[in-house]
Amino acid sequence: MELFYVLLVLLVATRAFGELAERVGQPALVGELISGVVLGTAVGHYSDVFPVLATLQDSKVFGAITDLGLFFIMLFAGIEMQPRKILRYSGGALAVALGGMVVPLALGAGLGFAFLPDSALRTPQALFIGTALAVTAVPATVKILIDLKKLETPSGQIIVSAAVFDDVLSVVLLAWLTGMIGVGGALDPAALGWLGLKILAFFVITTAVGFYAYPWGGRLLRHVREKELDLSAMLIAALAFAVLAEALDMHFILGAFVAGVFFGRKTIDPRTYDSVRSKVSGMTFGFLAPIFFASVGLNMDTGAFTEIPGFLVLLVAAAFVGKVVGSGVAARVFGLSRADSLAVGVGMSARGAVELVIADIALRAGVFAVPGVDSPLLANLFSAVVIMAILTTLITPMLLKRVYALGAR
Repeated sequence: MELFYVLLVLLVATRAFGELAERVGQPALVGELISGVVLGTAVGHYSDVFPVLATLQDSKVFGAITDLGLFFIMLFAGIEMQPRKILRYSGGALAVALGGMVVPLALGAGLGFAFLPDSALRTPQALFIGTALAVTAVPATVKILIDLKKLETPSGQIIVSAAVFDDVLSVVLLAWLTGMIGVGGALDPAALGWLGLKILAFFVITTAVGFYAYPWGGRLLRHVREKELDLSAMLIAALAFAVLAEALDMHFILGAFVAGVFFGRKTIDPRTYDSVRSKVSGMTFGFLAPIFFASVGLNMDTGAFTEIPGFLVLLVAAAFVGKVVGSGVAARVFGLSRADSLAVGVGMSARGAVELVIADIALRAGVFAVPGVDSPLLANLFSAVVIMAILTTLITPMLLKRVYALGAR
């Protein structure tokens, strides 16, 4: 009964705030996060009124549901990838993606090493900041470009294609980061070499299965009569990849993402593909994703605004500067005009689901809780990253609209 009450409250809150966000021109994700923050603030002040919500973070059942949210978010992100479509702009997009990852990663890691207290987890903490800055939100970016009617322009296509490459590269970064967390942040060559071999083994195995077993399974599904077996087959593949990822000491969401990437219209007939995609989308954004984003908001403490304001300003500035310089310069090198290059850099600045997934994983892994180290920065680092994700998603549409308007003159 308590679980149903929790799900009822969170779904009503996230759907209401998500609708409000959409009506003011922002992604529903922003509203869902804010709903979690509002609920968390209310529960913190009136815990006696909401006793069930006050102990929510200790619930293993609720933790399992948010894990499912992570799983489905990354599975759908993989399904949404269209590798063939991005090949037209693959050269420039890959360069933009690499520039838009390397520069923010370096800036974020530099911020971490400059401000974080010395501890055994300082390196993975700094890399977490860099990884969080390196990610671009594909859904948020696409919505912004559609609203501005710039999706089909060369700069729009490069932004979307580079954002997709960013997601793939961030998965590799996440594999490395979670592996480092698993070994306590050790950086000795033997540990790094073994971690690299496991990451390589994961992608070799999943690629082989994706290229050879997926098409065979797709042909087999055309002859079965079991109802909804197509969705079950997709979930079986994703769960199998997730189990493989965890067996190799990486996070299960890597498996879910890769399983989605290899599922395409040529794997199975278009009608079945559209059906499975629609079902996964409904389960993800109609139920599990809002619950997950609300849980992230519940964990966020607005104290970051007062406890570490200087670091928060630097973090948001690095988020924009890293993308504008890294992606914008690469776009300029590949022949885009100055205005379009600036648009690419600004358009790559929106953050979203993948970044919040990374933040949640780091929080659960205890990256921010170092025994014997009392630091306001560590206590508020998770919240600072979530605030940065919200601010970049809010500010990017306004900046991008301004950049395109200036370029049209």
